[in-house]
Amino acid sequence: MGKFDHDLLLGIDIGGTAIKAGLFSHAGDLMAQRSISTPALVESGAYAAVNQALTALLAEQGFLRSDIAGIGIDIPGPVREDGSVGFLPNIRLDVEGLKASLAMAFARAVIVVLNDANAATFGELWQGSAKGERSFVFVTLGTGVGGGVVVDGKLVLGKHGAGGEIGHITVNPHETRACGCGRLGCLEEYASATGLVRLYHEACERAGAEARDTSEGAVAVFQALADGDEAARLALSQMCEYLAVAFAHMSCIIDPGAFVIGGGVSASFDVFADELAERFRAHALPMCAETKIVRASLGNKAGIYGSAYQALLATAAEE
Repeated sequence: MGKFDHDLLLGIDIGGTAIKAGLFSHAGDLMAQRSISTPALVESGAYAAVNQALTALLAEQGFLRSDIAGIGIDIPGPVREDGSVGFLPNIRLDVEGLKASLAMAFARAVIVVLNDANAATFGELWQGSAKGERSFVFVTLGTGVGGGVVVDGKLVLGKHGAGGEIGHITVNPHETRACGCGRLGCLEEYASATGLVRLYHEACERAGAEARDTSEGAVAVFQALADGDEAARLALSQMCEYLAVAFAHMSCIIDPGAFVIGGGVSASFDVFADELAERFRAHALPMCAETKIVRASLGNKAGIYGSAYQALLATAAEE
């Protein structure tokens, strides 16, 4: 550790109104965490509030700013392969301003930025369900469908930051309804929580049956399934079919050791795991057919884990 007493890491997960911060050892132990409410991170007062909260988090554990060797920051938007940040449509955030403020407060630390889905991917690789895998695909089934791809231990970012945009794989070339991205037949239209609800309502309409109240989203569909609702069963089967097709396509290119399923829909993973695996085997190349499909294990902490892991890799690269 040289002249410093500690080599600790901070993982920072930036959301719309608050950030989550985790303090980690190099071994991946989460030592402490904190949620920090912030105004828009676009001016010095907001940056100072973050620095003060992080300093307090350290002090509570008996550490100083100089004990931090690396800081990882995940953001809800694309990060290109050169480290530059693309358009951030859903948050007011000056990434360079925040980095500069952190660099002044934590002068020793290497500071890195990555996309939030990629951070969650790295978290599952470091200390989650993909631990021990060299190559895997992380898939988040939430409001949309996102994820990340790791090949030989490295995140696939892509030239334009679009690596891991799993939700926009075309799985239904006959679709006429446009995805939010403007294209047709994207996986996100069928495998997100919103997509599953839509499939359920369409199944009810075809059967001439009254649909349940789905104001609670995909949870309502899974409850309908538990109650024996045939339309819910058909909707879930459609979701699994489209997911299986997408996974089979990815297997031909990446041949991952595992598909790791996260996001809100993964809370019901046990309900559809067997059908998804069966449908995947039907579409996959024979040598890929037994690829593991498992649930993510870190939940909403995956981002802070992955951000810290990216910082760990950056500190190792500088040694």
